[in-house]
Amino acid sequence: MDKFKTMIVGATPNPARYAYMAAHELAHHGIEIVPIGIKKGQLAGVEILNIREKPLVAGIHTITLYIGPQNQPEWYDYLLDLHPHRIIFNPGAENDEFKQMAESRGIEAIYACTLVMLSIGNYRAALKD
Repeated sequence: MDKFKTMIVGATPNPARYAYMAAHELAHHGIEIVPIGIKKGQLAGVEILNIREKPLVAGIHTITLYIGPQNQPEWYDYLLDLHPHRIIFNPGAENDEFKQMAESRGIEAIYACTLVMLSIGNYRAALKD
């Protein structure tokens, strides 16, 4: 199991979307990805899971969000119940309510950009073990 296994919420096979770019960059950096969303297809050779089915996925270290705050409440419990160590709220996904819920469960919750973190080399460095 990849210590840094990352779930990409809002995954899409559309190469113009940041979730697509992040999936490929994470894979390029050797990080196992679990793409999940409402779109069908593949990202970096990995099938996108249907978030509506709320699949049980073990060993998630980081959840990186690419869905707006208006679309997040429906998934709060599902995502928190995966017991990630960290949730990254990418630009446009910032949500104080969800951030506070995560922090109250001991989950690191940050407003940041996964692509920037990877490009400057602090994606792994920022992780809590």
